[in-house]
Amino acid sequence: MRPSDNGQGIAMRFRTALLAILAPAALIGGAAALTTTRSAGSAASAATLLPPVPVVAGTVKSGKVPIYLRGIGNVTAYNTVVVKSQIQGQLTAISFTEGQFVHKGDLLAQIDPRPYQAALDQAIANRDRDEANLANAELNFSRDAKLLPSHLSVSQQQYDTDNATVAQLKAQVEADKAAIETARVNLSFTRLTSPVDGVTGIRQIDIGNIIYPNSGGLVTVTQIQPIAVIFTLPETDILETQQQMTKGPLPVLAYSQDGKTPLASGKLLLVNNEINQATGTLQLKAIFPNKESRLWPGELVDARLLLETRPNGLTIPARSVQQGPDGAYVYVIAPDGTVADHAVTVAQIGNKRAVIDSGLKAGERVVVDGQSRLHPGSRVVAVTGRAAEEVANEAGPRMVIP
Repeated sequence: MRPSDNGQGIAMRFRTALLAILAPAALIGGAAALTTTRSAGSAASAATLLPPVPVVAGTVKSGKVPIYLRGIGNVTAYNTVVVKSQIQGQLTAISFTEGQFVHKGDLLAQIDPRPYQAALDQAIANRDRDEANLANAELNFSRDAKLLPSHLSVSQQQYDTDNATVAQLKAQVEADKAAIETARVNLSFTRLTSPVDGVTGIRQIDIGNIIYPNSGGLVTVTQIQPIAVIFTLPETDILETQQQMTKGPLPVLAYSQDGKTPLASGKLLLVNNEINQATGTLQLKAIFPNKESRLWPGELVDARLLLETRPNGLTIPARSVQQGPDGAYVYVIAPDGTVADHAVTVAQIGNKRAVIDSGLKAGERVVVDGQSRLHPGSRVVAVTGRAAEEVANEAGPRMVIP
């Protein structure tokens, strides 16, 4: 055998061995690629075949929407008066019952008037006596004035003395009149009356006891018609509130603390003249007629200041609004039954409806309950009745965005 032939044989055997090694690897790679392609197709087919997610759906509505600013309010009596005695005496009568509604001027209690009536009678008698003396002195002075020019019966000294006596008695009569007025005022103080229309509280003293000017008083009368509510808002709302106040009085609604029960309606009276630097809030005061007495002093209420009413405001069920890392969003149902998440700007949100500034259009369908199993592109089916109740129960309570 020739050397060249021997070299060609070795090369041939090397190529044959290499093909033997690469052929199985190629077959394995082809098989793997085919398997991957088939798996992807199967996953896509499976996704297409997944059943739609049951959800509760709602509609974006357009209409008149009131815009409120809300704050915690404290009900404050329009007037609170502690009925006290300005004189000392024994209580001889109590003319009210605790918790009674009284009017201004109504008699609440009577102090024994006899000592003060006697003082008045004495002051009147003193006045009458001094007026009689004054009349006599004026007659004497009148005679002196006629006789003085002749200097026969009346001296200048007598004339001057009688003139001074008249002036002195006139001053005494004026003092008597002042004493009479004081006695009459003290006598009027024996009648303890209500200074305002209001409701009486707990009586502090019983009949038969001695009442003093510096004692704790008879009773507290609280005026509740009208009544005031003082509430706070963030300082960022001040400018908008002041702008709306220039258009006229702003309505204020008072709700129960849970925000579910309307109690009364009134008007904004004033915006306080100082911002609380510690909390960044400002106090506002509203006045309520409170004809039905549904507001009570010391009560905490949910105060709602009506800023404006939008004629074409957009609203959705409050449970539709979700909160994500980038803010509020809503799942919108497309005509083909899939959902997409839309970022929204929420103007305000309550227990039932949310007002939307941007991100939605009137008539669009949104997911109200069932969002926990959704992602963009999910297929959904809207359910009602018992199925809707089950979906809502699965969602559970949801925190309302403030």
